[in-house]
Amino acid sequence: MDIGALTVAQVMSRTLVAVDLEESPLLAWEIMRRAGVHHLPVLDGHGCLRGILTREDLTAHWSGGPVEQSQVRVRALLADRRRPHTTPGTPLADAVAAMLDAGVDAIGVIGEDHRLAGMMTATDVLRAVAGRITEHREPPELMTGMFRLVPVLPSHVPAG
Repeated sequence: MDIGALTVAQVMSRTLVAVDLEESPLLAWEIMRRAGVHHLPVLDGHGCLRGILTREDLTAHWSGGPVEQSQVRVRALLADRRRPHTTPGTPLADAVAAMLDAGVDAIGVIGEDHRLAGMMTATDVLRAVAGRITEHREPPELMTGMFRLVPVLPSHVPAG
């Protein structure tokens, strides 16, 4: 396969987990942990991409314990950051250039309906360069956090 002829659609990940803009970093961390991912698309209430959260973002902004983290919103972690994105038909080289220019290792892929259609990571690009891409025929699948994590504080039990 000619690497120069590849498009984002041929390389991108289509099965994604995502988090809502108004969720807590605590929930974002738990979703990443359970799904075994390092990048988490952040969506607004309409399903539009507002950024991509990384494990590094979460650890860099982590302070306090579960109670403090449950009171913060993911929105605050994305403030003042570039949010590069691309489309499925974009040539792979152009999308990789956008990633390099923005200093990110993942880029959101926006479909014709202006909603998240996929995500392309550095690992996806390496897979393509190694000739290990598979033909995608199924539509993208997006799983959002459909639950909430509420910290449970230990109750004080008197010794006795």
